Amino acid sequence: MKTAKLWTRNFRLVILASAMGTIGAIAGSFALAFLVFDETGSTLASALIVAIQLLPYLLLPVLIAPLMDRLPRKAFLVAGDLANAALLAGMGLWLMAFDFSYVGYLALSLLLACLGAVDELAFTSIYPELIPEGAEEKGYAVSSMLYPILKVAMTPLAAVLLDTLGVAWILIAQSVFSLAAAATESLIRLDETARQQRAPYSLKAWGGDIREAVQYLKEERGLRSMYEYMAVTNGVANGFSPILVAFFRTFPGFTAAMYAAFSVVEFAGRTVGSAVQYRLKLPDKKKYGFVFFVYQVYEVMDMCLLWLPYPLMLANRAMVGFLGANSATMRQAAMQSYIPENLRARLNAFQNMLITAASGVFALAIGALGEVLDYRLCVTICGATAFIAAWLLVWRRRADVRKIFEK
Repeated sequence: MKTAKLWTRNFRLVILASAMGTIGAIAGSFALAFLVFDETGSTLASALIVAIQLLPYLLLPVLIAPLMDRLPRKAFLVAGDLANAALLAGMGLWLMAFDFSYVGYLALSLLLACLGAVDELAFTSIYPELIPEGAEEKGYAVSSMLYPILKVAMTPLAAVLLDTLGVAWILIAQSVFSLAAAATESLIRLDETARQQRAPYSLKAWGGDIREAVQYLKEERGLRSMYEYMAVTNGVANGFSPILVAFFRTFPGFTAAMYAAFSVVEFAGRTVGSAVQYRLKLPDKKKYGFVFFVYQVYEVMDMCLLWLPYPLMLANRAMVGFLGANSATMRQAAMQSYIPENLRARLNAFQNMLITAASGVFALAIGALGEVLDYRLCVTICGATAFIAAWLLVWRRRADVRKIFEK
């Protein structure tokens, strides 16, 4: 059987646009994180920015997804990057001429997060259409490699640019990258004329579209199980991130630099895992078993993480990154291929909403737990919670979940 060609014109363009947007976002978010703390001297002020940025990801995708399933998604991508470029350029020019305004930055952060939520939904919904049939796993392996590689490369460079150029010029540069991404996306050739909404769109039609997606999910037990498990495991992982920071700050013999090395080895593991996934293809019949095995290992690794000597902690994170990249690539390719194209934006929006909501709930619960329990025990409880969720949601409903990977 002839292998499908992955690197078509459209696929090259979407990866190039994604790379340009990611480069700018990494440098910009790094610079802004330091700007807020330098100007306010408050970790609470920084945390409030993070909380504000989560709100659009919780609400906006569900509101906009029905419309996105009716209209050309390429237009959402291009318009989003153009608007993003305008806001970033305006922020950079403001900082050159005026003093930093925390209230103004809160408002701008909310606008940028709204654009980011819409852009992410548009990308996840259109991306499967730009991967040639038969090359889905390779396509997702490439996209999963992109962020860790650029993160490792750009973070040190962003630190240098922050000291040499300053925040304002970094934001101007990010604006240029967003413009370049929009120009690149505009060159994508995708026939979406059948998706154009000619009749006026009403609140009644929106409600009908939401009910259609809800009804589909009610009938798809396996898809619901995967959505629920991903909400739990991502919520737990996001929730115990502050616990890790506190542990490395307070436990004797550990430092912030040692914590930073976690990111490096995990991103390295992800990169290698994605590269392996790009080169090898697991038979469909074995995918469910492999993914469930990875979920068990992943959660056990979290359970024992902070009880290990530091070298084994690094090995732990490297293995988590390697296995996680492989399972994530299989899951994304399988789920996006399984979902009907005309429902993809709405169902992706539901998944994003679940993950965001779970992240908020777990962050509060785990933060409160960290006030009364040993940090190591907190992380162990988090891993155990996700481990139990894997058995209840992925294994107990294996007949339904397996269909997604074997379609």
